[in-house]
This record gives sequence, C-alpha cells and structure tokens, in this order.
Amino acid sequence: MGFEPYLHFQGNCAEAMAFYAKLFGASDLFIQRYREMPDAPAELAGSDLVMHSALVVGGRVLMASDFPPGGEGEPQMGVSISRSAPDLATAHRLFDGLAAGGAVIMPIQPTFWSTGFGMVRDRFGTHWMISGPAVEVEGPRL
Repeated sequence: MGFEPYLHFQGNCAEAMAFYAKLFGASDLFIQRYREMPDAPAELAGSDLVMHSALVVGGRVLMASDFPPGGEGEPQMGVSISRSAPDLATAHRLFDGLAAGGAVIMPIQPTFWSTGFGMVRDRFGTHWMISGPAVEVEGPRL
C-alpha cells in the first residue's frame, strides 16, 4: 500500500489539474464538482468548485479538490510533490512548465545525487521537486 498525494486549492482546482494532466501526460483525468453531489446542501447545489479530482500518470494517482465554500486554508503549505523524469530534457521541460507564472526556489542543476534537480512553486501554489536521472553514488539507496 502506498501514499496518494491529495492537494487542496482555493477555487482553481479544475484549472490546476487540467494543467498538470497536460504537462505530465496523464492517461486519465476525473473531475467531480460539489454541485454533482447527491442531496447537495443548498450552499453547494450550484457550486462549480471541485469536490474531488484525480489524474493518473504512469500508474500513479494525484488527487485534489477545492476547499468547500467557506473553507479556510492555504494550498499546499509545507508539502512538496516529488517527480522523477526519465531523462534530463524531460526534467527541464517539466520544471520550466511548472515555473511559468510561479517562483523558482532552486534552479534545476546537477547535484551529487542527480543529473538535474530543482524546486519550484507553481502558479497554483503547489511546491514541486523535479529530478533528472540519478548519478551513481556509493552506499545504500532508497
């Protein structure tokens, strides 16, 4: 059994998930809005906010929703999503796509563990760690 990241947004979940689906080449994207809930309370009956969404990339799932109306919270505070790329060119493409309209925390660059690693906060407030292929290191590996 593994972990499945679940992101929370302040009204822009559908936009974020569509962006991630395109950038990462998702094989499937599911979006269900609060208005689609059976017996939705009056305050949710016409809401376009996302109650639940999921996208699938390489057999892995990323899930998300908008905070419900009146819900408080800061999207993705203190959490980063890590994504490894099969080659350095793909790592740069993903990093640049996420950085557009966002903020680079650490430029993508070679490290002692990876041919390229960088950290970015995208325009939706999600923090990402993007890695290229690993370099050969001595000792135990995860």
